[in-house]
Amino acid sequence: MDGPASASRAVSGVGCTNTNEDWMSALCPRLWDVPLHHLSIPGSHDTMTYCLNKKSPISQGESRLLQMLNRWIPCITRPVVLKWSVTQVLDVTEQLDAGVRYLDLRIAHMLDGSEKNLHFVHMVYTTALVEDTLTEISEWLERHPREVVILACRNFEGLSEDLHEYLISCINTIFGEMLCPRGEVPTLRQLWARGHQVIVSYEDESALGRHRELWPGIPYWWGDQVKPDALIRYLETMKSCGRPGGLFVAGINLTENLPYILAHPSESLQKLTTPNLPRLCAWVREQCPGPGSRCTNVIAGDFVGKDGFVSDVVALNRKLLWC
Repeated sequence: MDGPASASRAVSGVGCTNTNEDWMSALCPRLWDVPLHHLSIPGSHDTMTYCLNKKSPISQGESRLLQMLNRWIPCITRPVVLKWSVTQVLDVTEQLDAGVRYLDLRIAHMLDGSEKNLHFVHMVYTTALVEDTLTEISEWLERHPREVVILACRNFEGLSEDLHEYLISCINTIFGEMLCPRGEVPTLRQLWARGHQVIVSYEDESALGRHRELWPGIPYWWGDQVKPDALIRYLETMKSCGRPGGLFVAGINLTENLPYILAHPSESLQKLTTPNLPRLCAWVREQCPGPGSRCTNVIAGDFVGKDGFVSDVVALNRKLLWC
């Protein structure tokens, strides 16, 4: 696959395309044999929150206090919670076009929802259905046959064993031969040779035992910090402890809690995040992928279309060519 067309697309070890839509296929051929967990891969935290709205119910998994506030003063509670729930403004196709290759999918079944309708959740439920979104991702991959996505399926609020089996059957039906069965973390060249484009991590142990096409949950370094410097200190502490053996995520997403939200009702997660992105992206540019104990792999953030975040993460792969 090292043909002249591929070589002509490679610049400085990454790619010369104007966007990151096909950045994996535009990587320098030397990087095609690097396992995915040693590459630098951009991800989105709480991928599906762009499709929340004021009519979205508040999650049954949220605190009792929030549930009470929602019952007493819904006209105030819901708009405030919504502003702090939205972590992305690009839809899933736009995120993939931008170069995001790790999608954080928090899946739930609403208590009063239809029997087989699964939604996504982050404090409130999304309007998008899981099956429709997986189909949208599959259609994008068909248009980009040399790009690979990692789908982190997690949360599973309200899912019975039957609903887990329904979800897994949807995954198999929609992606089919695109699915990479679990094993050693593959390289891009290996994935392309086998026609695999999708790695699904699934944070439910019983389901893993029944389905070889599912990968274990991917560790996510979540700092739970509202200040960027505190988050960076946390991430540096995690790096000093050594990286996990396989795929893993360093999250540069700032996090609020309910007391903080109630103390800042006129603010939003976007207003908190946006002015701090330059500091967080500066940390990103200092990172290095690879097998070393302090190396990073997937780096996930909020509002991934801003501040050159995706390009900064992709560009880190150049450092592998200097080793």
